[in-house]
Amino acid sequence: MRKQAKLNLFDLTMIVVSLVIGMGIFRTPVTAAAKAGTPFLFYLAWLSGGLVALCGALTYAEIGSRYPVTGGYYKIFSYSYHPSFAFAVNCIILVSNAASTAAVAVIGAEYIGSFFYGGPAPGIFKQMVTIAAVVIFYIINMLGLKMSSRVQNFLTLVKISLILLLIMAVFGSHRVDIVTVATQKLPVPNGNALNFFKAFGISLIAVSFTYGGYQQSINFGGEVKEPNRIIPRGIIYGILIIILLYLSINFVYANVIGFEKLKTADSIAAILIKHLFGPVGESVLRVLMFLSVLAYVNVLMMSNPRVMYAMSEEGILPAVFKKKTRKNEVILYSLTAFSIVIILTLFFTSTFERILNYTIFLDSIGMSTSAATIFILRLRKVGEEKEIYRMKFFPLLPLIFILAYIGVAISIVIDDLQSAKYGALIFICFFGLYFASRLFQSDKRPA
Repeated sequence: MRKQAKLNLFDLTMIVVSLVIGMGIFRTPVTAAAKAGTPFLFYLAWLSGGLVALCGALTYAEIGSRYPVTGGYYKIFSYSYHPSFAFAVNCIILVSNAASTAAVAVIGAEYIGSFFYGGPAPGIFKQMVTIAAVVIFYIINMLGLKMSSRVQNFLTLVKISLILLLIMAVFGSHRVDIVTVATQKLPVPNGNALNFFKAFGISLIAVSFTYGGYQQSINFGGEVKEPNRIIPRGIIYGILIIILLYLSINFVYANVIGFEKLKTADSIAAILIKHLFGPVGESVLRVLMFLSVLAYVNVLMMSNPRVMYAMSEEGILPAVFKKKTRKNEVILYSLTAFSIVIILTLFFTSTFERILNYTIFLDSIGMSTSAATIFILRLRKVGEEKEIYRMKFFPLLPLIFILAYIGVAISIVIDDLQSAKYGALIFICFFGLYFASRLFQSDKRPA
């Protein structure tokens, strides 16, 4: 029997970095600056978000070490709470990830389209490039986990190189014009403590969204060499790289563009690259941004089918979704279904963009409740029959992480109550769908 290819430490670290660094860091600093109002709150939000992410990384490192299974982000909900809760949370994640993959791929097509059209590319071009990217990565993933992880390593190194290049813009000398966009003007927080914490909490929403994603690395738990040792190190090393890159590039954004202009700046990555290289730098940026986008597309096509595999193992999805190819052990039908959903979302972009806004609220609930499973796993002594990673300062670190994401959820309720309501409604619909499907399945069973 063919021995399954396994991920090593470098592979998993690159997966963690790719799951977190999407297009957010090239856009959300504008939102965070506008919401924070002051440089102090801006930097405090990014530093706090990094520390919370580190607490989360240590928490998920122990969860992944104790419970190393394929599709782990679904399995921990199902094991610790109830399959209905696991189904509802992960359905939201699958839908939002498919939509965000399509949206990010379209952004990548916009960057590359200027080479062919000398300006904004038509919609049909962006759709065709996106479909082509999905098809190419579908074929790569069909060649097996090792091949897709090698491609991912290369694309992630390109993405890290892009951020390092943007950080170098602090030494640039070319003068550039700052193009601004109209944004909602928010009052600068005064000495009132309530206003201070409100501005901090709202700015932390964008920051937390930009730091999120690494929790999905536990989906690969069953496909990692020495999971008890590799999973903790991969998650921790990955998040430390991300914190360093994020703090550095935000310092450069604020210093090159200016904090007040940053609040309304457009295309902040383009501003930095032009400051470093002048007009010729835009072509370099477009190619690197396109490759960075491809890294995000590939890693989500690697991760999400494994959630569908785990749901199929428990009988929530049809058994066909857990079938693997004999040669490369590829989760064929799950990969195919997720790829099709990505392509379908291209024709319903506006609807799914709204869904994405609503799911930020649910992501906060999902992060806090998934991290809370560490208490259940410890109570049940899961994994303690073997050597596992045990975090220090327990239970302080997971409590900091959980309370931080509860705070983000509360901030969303305060800032955008309608999105929170719709997000909760979508969750309830999936929750009800689980019981409806189970009832339907029981009616089909022979007496």
